Amino acid sequence: SSGINAEWPLRPGEEKDGKKHVNVYPKTSAHNPSNTRLPVQGDVVTCKVTSVNPRLVKVNILSVAGCKLSQTFRAVVKKEDIRDKGKDTVIVYKCYRPGDLILARVISIGDLASYFLSTAENELGVVFATSPAGVGMVPVSWCEMKCPKTNAIEFRKVAKVIAK
Repeated sequence: SSGINAEWPLRPGEEKDGKKHVNVYPKTSAHNPSNTRLPVQGDVVTCKVTSVNPRLVKVNILSVAGCKLSQTFRAVVKKEDIRDKGKDTVIVYKCYRPGDLILARVISIGDLASYFLSTAENELGVVFATSPAGVGMVPVSWCEMKCPKTNAIEFRKVAKVIAK
C-alpha cells in the first residue's frame, strides 16, 4: 500500500456510487486568510473607540450586523461623518470618548489598514459608555449620557436604539 487514501479526495467529475464528486474548499486570500466575514459598504458595525482627536475618531470593528468577528478591523469616523446636520460645528470629543461602544455604517473601504465609517443617522452613535466612576452610563438625550452613581452628565452622540 502506498499510504494514500484512494477514496479521498476524488478528482472533480469522478464518480463514486453513481454520483459525480465535487471538491469544495473555503475561499481564502492573502488579505483574509481565516475567511472572516469582512465588513462591506452599507453594513452596520459595532465598534470600540480607541482614540479621539479634533479631526477624527479611531475605532476597532468588533462585529458586523450583530455577528462577532474572529478578528478586529481598524476604522475611522471623520469629523464630517459624525452628524448629518451641523457638520461644521461638531466637537469630536463631545461625541465620542475612548472606550465607548458605537454603532456605525461602513461608507467605504479605505486602504488595507482601515475602513471609513459614518454615524450620521439617528440610529447610529454611542450605545454604551463608561463614566469616570467606572459605571455604565444612561442616555438622557440624543447628545448626553448620565452616570447613575455620580449624576454627572457627559456629552455624547447617542444612538437612538430601536428595540426589535
